[in-house]
Amino acid sequence: MRILIYCQHVWGVGHLFRIREICRELARHDLVLVTGGPKVEVPLPNHVRQFRLPTLQADTSGKLYSDDGRPAKQIWPERIDRLTNLFRREAPDTFLIELYPLGRTAFRRELDPILTARHEGRLPPCRVYCSVRDILVEKSDPQAYTRRVRASLNRWFDALLVHADPAMIRLEETFPNMAGINIPVVYTGYVAPPPTPPTDRAAFRRHAGLTTGDKLVVASAGGGKSGYPLLKTVLAAHALLADRPRTKIVVFTGPFLDARRLDALKTAAGPEVMVRRFAGDFRSWLAAADLSISMAGYNTCMNLLTARLPALVWPFNGDREQPLRAARLAERGWVSVLKAADLDPARLAARMQTALAAPPRPRAPVDLGGAVRTARYIEAHSRSRLAGCGGGI
Repeated sequence: MRILIYCQHVWGVGHLFRIREICRELARHDLVLVTGGPKVEVPLPNHVRQFRLPTLQADTSGKLYSDDGRPAKQIWPERIDRLTNLFRREAPDTFLIELYPLGRTAFRRELDPILTARHEGRLPPCRVYCSVRDILVEKSDPQAYTRRVRASLNRWFDALLVHADPAMIRLEETFPNMAGINIPVVYTGYVAPPPTPPTDRAAFRRHAGLTTGDKLVVASAGGGKSGYPLLKTVLAAHALLADRPRTKIVVFTGPFLDARRLDALKTAAGPEVMVRRFAGDFRSWLAAADLSISMAGYNTCMNLLTARLPALVWPFNGDREQPLRAARLAERGWVSVLKAADLDPARLAARMQTALAAPPRPRAPVDLGGAVRTARYIEAHSRSRLAGCGGGI
């Protein structure tokens, strides 16, 4: 089966990591991953061919621009042309779209023409699925947003795949008008990487030069565009720890932290601290750690649940997504939430000391099988190209 997967990471990288886990479970198929965000060195499975559209990225206000500074309106025509030609050339059996139409609404400029042409028979027929995370952000005009999303889903899509455990959070909590969606809504469970075996943890600690009695703290900030205050405070707090020489810290800033702030963190880092932008072996570092300090993005939280280590999370408060996810995890005792007042070196040092003394977390009773279940659903419902597909399975 030939599968076209569309995923645009213009702010963070969690979307790309989530899609990568789904790709791993579709190893028997011919996959083309369509990206077009800032270049990030994320290793993909060998069976995945990456197709890059001209780069678009977002500034802090959400405005899109190219990597050479041009506004998005100058980039859309080329992206649309390249995406259309790819679709015609690959003639996929399945088209999996990450987040749209529930998010990434700016990308309707290139997706709506493709979906319309496929629906009207001007492009090859296929199954079309929307892949969406657990929590949606607020919209300035909720009623207009709801009408547009429902119309798009019902006209063009065959199913909505929700990567969440409904026992923890349901999509209707952030998209309240589900009744008008006439296609299947399928909860796949959370998409999470497999846990690291204990033997691998011990080996990696030795590889990292950790000895018995050493504590390892992994501090991370997702893509890096909004976590600098947290990382800066972690370094200041580390200097106040009672057992500082035996407490090692690895800071992952994220690929999108600007160079000036990266240099500031490296300057502030003591001899027990290592500062890195990004690492392909991040999950190995997390599995080897005694404490995680991080934001509360989807991918980060799933890594925490599989690693089962004490965790302090500072949710990005620009919208409801991370605060709501962090609150649900904290209610179940799986993470501890940092408030604004905790971004004080002395307060954070005290929180770190307490967390480092805590035992490993028990296995969280939450469904983390979303990657496998997504793959099996696609395989079961996309075995042949169906003319005029869309609007039901």
